[in-house]
Amino acid sequence: MSAEILMNVTPTETRVALIENGILQEIHIERQAKRGLVGNIYVGKVSRVLPGMQAAFIDIGLDKAAFLHASDIVTQLEQAEDIARGTLPTADIAQLVRPGQQILVQVVKDPLGTKGARLTTDITIPSRYMVLMPQSPHVGISQRIEDEQERERLKKAAMPYCDGDSGFIVRTAAEGAADDELQRDAKFLRRLWDTIQARRKGMRKIGLVYEDLNLSCRILRDFVGEQIERIRVDSRVTYDLLNEFVKEFIPELSDALEYYSGERPIFDLFDVENEVQRALDRKVELKSGGSIIIDQTEAMTTIDINTGGFVGHRNLEETIFNTNTEATQAIARQLRLRNLGGIIIIDFIDMQNADHRRRVLHSLEQALGKDRAKTSINGFTSLGLVEMTRKRTRESLEHVLCSECPVCGGRGSMKTIETVCYEVMREIVRVNRAYAADHFVVYASAAVTEMLLNEESHALAELEVFIGKQVKVLVEPLYNQEQFDVVMM
Repeated sequence: MSAEILMNVTPTETRVALIENGILQEIHIERQAKRGLVGNIYVGKVSRVLPGMQAAFIDIGLDKAAFLHASDIVTQLEQAEDIARGTLPTADIAQLVRPGQQILVQVVKDPLGTKGARLTTDITIPSRYMVLMPQSPHVGISQRIEDEQERERLKKAAMPYCDGDSGFIVRTAAEGAADDELQRDAKFLRRLWDTIQARRKGMRKIGLVYEDLNLSCRILRDFVGEQIERIRVDSRVTYDLLNEFVKEFIPELSDALEYYSGERPIFDLFDVENEVQRALDRKVELKSGGSIIIDQTEAMTTIDINTGGFVGHRNLEETIFNTNTEATQAIARQLRLRNLGGIIIIDFIDMQNADHRRRVLHSLEQALGKDRAKTSINGFTSLGLVEMTRKRTRESLEHVLCSECPVCGGRGSMKTIETVCYEVMREIVRVNRAYAADHFVVYASAAVTEMLLNEESHALAELEVFIGKQVKVLVEPLYNQEQFDVVMM
């Protein structure tokens, strides 16, 4: 599989596209005014403790208070006990924190919608091959490293850099790495942690202690170990920055990094701009003629599969199975592309054959295997739905690029012109009964005005006879289809 990274950088925004086999698979966007918070470390102050929710709200200097659950507060003593007995502590939130207390926390989820950031006290600081855990004195190995001998070698290599208070997680990218490379990472992370602690001691107020790397550097750090053939950057300043970064931390990517100076916008190379626009649509067309419909709500994301014009070659059951199988590939790609997380409900077309259901689930699992975000599939429910989850750490593509429609208020639909016309006439009757007026003037959108004066003109005339007063209808160009005013004269 060939993979390429495109970086489009402007003073206000950085966009990174991951291309696999010529097709856009992931898009990452970071705006200078709204940089993501995940990985940032803050000194915060406990503003409220909620025993009923076993959580606390923490003021870290943002507009919204951040959220810290009791399960995310783990002391060094408790961590040591966990290692010994393999269980989780069950301390009460009121015993762990108190209002007004200052506490060192790290963001694990960006603010989403109306919710504040999610925090943890279990600090982790990632580098190229290793992740420092300042409060966990043990070594963990990435589950994606399957070779037992390699796992044991990496564990032995990392152990000398642990102490009584802290330890490391060895990342997937460390597979095959030399001992001196692991040593370099460990020393770098320890120096960084010492700097963070020194900053914290010098801080008297709440606020940011450590900010994670910017998007362009973070992408290269996180994609180490992936088969990236080429990294093209359209900004000379960012290219020079990344060049220094990869020379110090990821030298094997130096040959892949190149400055793009072409006349065509870099995102036009693989039709990225159009793909991003299509990723905002509800409907995704399948090559067979079927389609999937994606609806993102506050609680969950629902995905519905339709056969459309696909009729198959043999029978209906084959048609359904082939459409569902094709849909699994499209669903896996759309989850990555749109960065959809949380609870996801998939309504596959009903399959009577148990073997077909098993093969469709297997196809979905395989397609999701390429996803770096953690996913979990629970299989078919009694209603024939597939329940799954995908780890969510940042806003979805729709939430980054779009806002609530000011016309429908997020409903996703508008009242028909006919409905608004009848509302206008009912409002006239209501106002006429409540107040004394000589006549009425209605201000409405062009579409509503046209219907009142044409198709509904007979009903409007009957209304004038009923109330015994004249009704004049005028266009208000700035009004949307649902807006109108009834004015007494």
